[in-house]
Amino acid sequence: MKQFWRRWTYEVPLAIGDALWEVLVVQLAALLDRLTVRKVIAFIPVVILIAAYYHSIPIPPELMLVGDFLAYIDIFSVLFLLGVLSRITTIMFVVKQAAARIAALADSTVSRVKRFDIRHGRQRSTPMRPRRKPSASEEDRAYGVWGQIALA
Repeated sequence: MKQFWRRWTYEVPLAIGDALWEVLVVQLAALLDRLTVRKVIAFIPVVILIAAYYHSIPIPPELMLVGDFLAYIDIFSVLFLLGVLSRITTIMFVVKQAAARIAALADSTVSRVKRFDIRHGRQRSTPMRPRRKPSASEEDRAYGVWGQIALA
């Protein structure tokens, strides 16, 4: 009798508590981890139909259209995604064309700058070679190079 009493007052409530903890906490947390917005949206039409059949109330056509839209959300999302991707590819095409034009402009600018040869710029009025000095006359030679009288 003591074993029976211990089993029904101690072990059975503990086993029930453990089972409730497993179902209501652990498995519910695992379910919520796997639950996504897409799954919730896909389940809404099912809830609407169950509520309508359970209460035997007529469903307005707007609610049916919303249910159909939610049921086909995958198709609508794929079409929307394709539309966005086509816009992105158009934008990328325009960006590539603009980058090519900028590169061509930079290349032509560099070639024009090289043609002007800015690094070795000279004035047009200065001669390329230095001029020779005229030879000194005999009078100038008498004084020598430094202005001294030559002893010749």
